[in-house]
Amino acid sequence: MALQPWPLVRQGDKGHPVPSLQYHLRARGHTVTVDADFGPKTDAAVRAFQKSKKLAVDGIVGPLTWKALVVTVRLGDRGDAVRAVQDEFQYRNQSGDPGNAPAVDGIFGPITETAVLDWQQFLHDNDEPAMAVDGIVGPMTWQSLISGMYAG
Repeated sequence: MALQPWPLVRQGDKGHPVPSLQYHLRARGHTVTVDADFGPKTDAAVRAFQKSKKLAVDGIVGPLTWKALVVTVRLGDRGDAVRAVQDEFQYRNQSGDPGNAPAVDGIFGPITETAVLDWQQFLHDNDEPAMAVDGIVGPMTWQSLISGMYAG
């Protein structure tokens, strides 16, 4: 499976990847609740973000909006963009034990870094040889997570 495209997300959507969207909006200074429900407040925040970045203001989060929205995070970082990474690993955690994935605490520590490195190595070895295995969650790693690759 090659790197999957950025998903299209819009008002009315629920579940993955809406929490990542909401965490990223918060990381960019928009006050939204992270509830996995793309409702009117999330829509308003998306439109405000699109306007601020001179993107088409349509409320649809597609490739251009995602690329402008995602925040590169790495070991030592803190905040809502880190929570988005951690939430993505919890989303993929099929064990029923939340302890088998990084806690969603907004602190990019060694456990989160190990999860990122393992994910990058898996993709590098199986699908995407261009994936850097560096523990940094940049655009390509974000796309692999937000697109839902290997989830569920």
